[in-house]
Amino acid sequence: MTSTWLERLEREAEGLLRPEVYAWAAGGSGFEDALRRNPAAWSRITLRPDALVDVSNVNLSTTFLGERLESPVAIAPSGYHGLSHPEGECATADGAVKAGSLLVLSSRASVRLEEIAPHCGNWWFQSYVLKDRSLTEGLVARARALGAKAIVLTVDAPVLAPRRQSRDPSLVPRSVLEVNTGPVEDPEALEPAPDLTVRDIAWLREVSGLPVVVKGVLRGDTARRCVDAGAAAVWVSNHGGRQLDAAVATADALGEVVDAVADQVEVYVDGGIRTGVDVLRALALGARGAFVGRPVVWGLAVGGAAGVADVMNRYVEELTLAMRLTGRAGLADVGRDLLGS
Repeated sequence: MTSTWLERLEREAEGLLRPEVYAWAAGGSGFEDALRRNPAAWSRITLRPDALVDVSNVNLSTTFLGERLESPVAIAPSGYHGLSHPEGECATADGAVKAGSLLVLSSRASVRLEEIAPHCGNWWFQSYVLKDRSLTEGLVARARALGAKAIVLTVDAPVLAPRRQSRDPSLVPRSVLEVNTGPVEDPEALEPAPDLTVRDIAWLREVSGLPVVVKGVLRGDTARRCVDAGAAAVWVSNHGGRQLDAAVATADALGEVVDAVADQVEVYVDGGIRTGVDVLRALALGARGAFVGRPVVWGLAVGGAAGVADVMNRYVEELTLAMRLTGRAGLADVGRDLLGS
């Protein structure tokens, strides 16, 4: 079988990265069942193409939280980009700008926020609620001051699951988040707060002054509680297969979440989205947009900012082709009528 461009890119990245870095970036938790389940679930979704539709011009433009984007494909947060490229998240941000993509910057970035922000275009900041909430408060305040348009609250990690390929302590010279918070006396202060509840959504919105997107939602009832608590949007995610190994695939959870809250807020999704056709599948299920993570890391490792831009542009090209082949000229025309049986 001929390998895809993404498979070839990953193999090239694997050859460039230190083995322990590649294993940590590519791997998942437990037996990596969730990691494998994500792309497999998207591939099971078939589409029913329409025909006799003018698709000479396809418009992929959309908005996320009122901000115009050139396409519904964006960059998910992932940490420690400095392990994959000397310029780290600065190169990732440059690539996002080149591709006209929204960047969600991880709080586990390997470069200080003040250094990354000048490279950013449209960007959101991903955050955990830490055991020391004052550290979270300080981070989100800095992100807002530096131009972030939203806070993405990750809620599926009240504790961190052990990875099949555990992070080698030698990979990162300082503890999680210290590159941005500075040294702390008690390392446990930087761990996720296990007492995180929906009340923290309103708290984070208040201390940041920004809309809060809740990431890590896999149930309709959870999504409704998030919206009732003030979430501006919900993001269907199972942490890229890096938390609960038995977690449902995001493709299988998306429809329930959309049915629960899409009439009130935007719904996004990530997890195993490997092609532009996967993006179209997500849109047909009702997602506003789709986020990609590991492919961006592979592009960064191989080509720096240009490699990141190339990855995002390839998704856009594939989505454009899929739209034409299904008889859809604009995102407003994409709905569940495209879904097969």
